Amino acid sequence: MERKLVYTVPQEADSIRLERFLMGMHGFSRRIVRMLKQRPDDILRNGSHIRMIDPVFFGDVITAILRDIKETAAPSAVRVPVLYEDDDLVIYNKPPFLAMHPAKRHQSDTLANVYAASHPESTFRPVYRLDRDTDGICVCAKNALAASRLAGRVEKTYTAVVSGRLPEDCGAIHAPIVQLQAHQMRRGVRADGQRALTLYTVLKRTSSCTLLSLTLPTGRTHQIRVHLAHIGCPLVGDTMYGVQNRGVKRQALSCTAVRFIHPATEKTVDLCINMHQDLELLVQNE
Repeated sequence: MERKLVYTVPQEADSIRLERFLMGMHGFSRRIVRMLKQRPDDILRNGSHIRMIDPVFFGDVITAILRDIKETAAPSAVRVPVLYEDDDLVIYNKPPFLAMHPAKRHQSDTLANVYAASHPESTFRPVYRLDRDTDGICVCAKNALAASRLAGRVEKTYTAVVSGRLPEDCGAIHAPIVQLQAHQMRRGVRADGQRALTLYTVLKRTSSCTLLSLTLPTGRTHQIRVHLAHIGCPLVGDTMYGVQNRGVKRQALSCTAVRFIHPATEKTVDLCINMHQDLELLVQNE
């Protein structure tokens, strides 16, 4: 799979080096620039080859062709709803119990396998990761430039059902997170951990649980799960950090909204969905 990008040099970029033009003004990573250096026919100025050290001038037309290095998983017949797709992105509504990448126990039933079935010539590039149990919006880039521009720049909102009743209508959890040495996957709160901040708003309270909206200014592994357990209100169904399953066979967490700047059009993309049906039923039955 290849993506052809065409840029016209504006007056404010007159006489700067091509490398600076691509990296500073269009978000090209050093890795992409290195790839283009190795393929002279894939980077052109007004139809002729240009080196990365050469200056560009006002009105020049720069063409860059990004070719994917095929690293695909085996295709899968599993069907996953597509919320949005264009030349640069595909956004899935990932169901619960679907892993992101193949692993020992999941060789052919992952989102990577789903992507491979419809995009056989493209590498699977999720912009962020959702746990196997977590459902919801998952943004995937179709090329290296889109992935580079979106990395760390997608604002996500999660909806969660937690055990217990939070008294405050909104709040912030400031608690550094560290990987616990005795457990390969488990994280915990400790003073020498990485900075972590979770913001929450109460959407609904029942007799024994609370429905929350959550945003993460930081993105640590298991951050939501660790922080909610830390304040005494673990995710319902989270057996690693919380309590036994109660009416749901997974951790009660959905990624229900995203907001980002499109890597090609530079327009704001806002997308939101309802939380998964099993979580809606959980709240209704409490």
